[in-house]
Amino acid sequence: MTVHDELVSAPVTESELVYTGKVWDLRRETFELNGSDVVREFVDHPGAVAVLALDEQDRVLLIKQYRHPVRSREWEIPAGLLDEHGEAPDAAARRELAEEADYAASTWHTLAEFYTSPGGSNEAIRIYLARGVTRLEEDFDRTDEEADIEVRWVPLDECVDAVLARQVQNPSLVTGVLAAYTARARGWSTLAPADAPWPQQPSMPEGQGTASS
Repeated sequence: MTVHDELVSAPVTESELVYTGKVWDLRRETFELNGSDVVREFVDHPGAVAVLALDEQDRVLLIKQYRHPVRSREWEIPAGLLDEHGEAPDAAARRELAEEADYAASTWHTLAEFYTSPGGSNEAIRIYLARGVTRLEEDFDRTDEEADIEVRWVPLDECVDAVLARQVQNPSLVTGVLAAYTARARGWSTLAPADAPWPQQPSMPEGQGTASS
């Protein structure tokens, strides 16, 4: 028997939008589980994508920016919300790589997926592996937390060392780096196409784009 999550939807008897936020909302739902009515509040999130860009020297493109809730300037990989109506996740990943780091890539694969906090949020993130990376001729204008983003290319092995030494905390970075390191050791045989099905992200539109694999 393989280890595999099971998608199950408990019957929802009540659903209330408690708070509408700038980026995500707070929802309260009552559902039936094991013969009882259970009430839970959770962050209702549009989902997100992240990009682990890897160059020909096996260096990872990292960005550093301020994150107010944790009072920290975190090392991360480019990432962003699935908040553009009708935009396919792989197209969103291409956009985020350009907007946050001024890079494009010619080859895209699905590397990993995860829920950020399944007990309190329905946010699902897909991490893409981007290769054939090239610098864009024109830089994007950035504001707020992105205004002073620091970009750095770091060898994949050094990124793994930083994860294992608990020097970096961002979940997309941690998951992406460990997944890429393992996938490389297996000859990249675990990669999926960029437009692979994503049942954990129900808001995903039909047809995710035409990113090359």
